[in-house]
Amino acid sequence: MSEFAPAPSTPSTIRGLSLVPVKQDLWRVASRSGVVLGHIQRIAADDGDRFAARRLVFALRMVEIGVFCLMDDAADCFRS
Repeated sequence: MSEFAPAPSTPSTIRGLSLVPVKQDLWRVASRSGVVLGHIQRIAADDGDRFAARRLVFALRMVEIGVFCLMDDAADCFRS
């Protein structure tokens, strides 16, 4: 089993949220207490990377929050 690590410029925590690599370009977002909140996925584009945020709802489905130019902005969606 191989484990994917975040890109060198991607921290493992952002503003108190834990980013756990799931596969290349996909991170699970968890709170400080370990509760899974959703995912952030890096999307490569000609004009630079984008970061799609998806929130986990009732542990059964994901809801698209938005696509952002910065990983920090995508992570802010999970802070409440």
